[in-house]
Amino acid sequence: MNFTKSKFLKLELFHKHKKCAELLRFIYESILEKKEIPLLFEHYNQLLSWMKLDHFNDLNLKKISDRYHWHLGQGKINLKEHNLLPSLRTGDREAKAVFSENAIFLDNIRSAYNVGSILRTTEALRLGKVYFSKKTPFTDTEKVIRTAMGSAAHVPCEIKNDLINLPHPIIALDTSESSINIFNFIFPEKFTLILGNEEYGISDELLQQANYIVEIPMLGCKNSINVACAYAIAAAQILKQRHFISYDK
Repeated sequence: MNFTKSKFLKLELFHKHKKCAELLRFIYESILEKKEIPLLFEHYNQLLSWMKLDHFNDLNLKKISDRYHWHLGQGKINLKEHNLLPSLRTGDREAKAVFSENAIFLDNIRSAYNVGSILRTTEALRLGKVYFSKKTPFTDTEKVIRTAMGSAAHVPCEIKNDLINLPHPIIALDTSESSINIFNFIFPEKFTLILGNEEYGISDELLQQANYIVEIPMLGCKNSINVACAYAIAAAQILKQRHFISYDK
């Protein structure tokens, strides 16, 4: 990553900022690993001086992270979450709860990114086993693996095309004239929650098998929100009702 001034100044502006961001990432990780960083900061500030920017010597991890993202923004570099500073997290920890006996059924969800996000939420809140319909990207899909950020290896998963032998009642998270406001619905001890396709929702076949349809009330002009976001809201409501976990860190 060492540059001469002439070589560095020949780079496009976005490339200069990208190199600064990469160096900050090394600095961040070095601080976490308690390694010596003076030379890294010296090199970083040398690049800043060549760009006619003020020096930066703050060891605060939050400020380093903000500075990292500032460089990405200046360089018009867009990275998905899994490519951002991986060391920002304090690391995985021992789970506080086992997975419940509930089932989360993914009915032809199309986006691997949505699937990965759903797996992360399921693992974080230990909501149950995830069942994948045949057209839903499974846990061996690269985008699912990346977006789940390691969660896919912990969540019990299975490919299944029907609701046979899954826990009852069957609860569909969808919009309907006959749906129940999710904040007024009491989730039972065991259940199966169906999540539907991003475009057309839950299939009619599965809706006919549902004992309840619950929906998140919309106050805006849109009829619904992203399926992974909707699931996260539902998951938080489920956890709130259970009161089985301490929120002390």
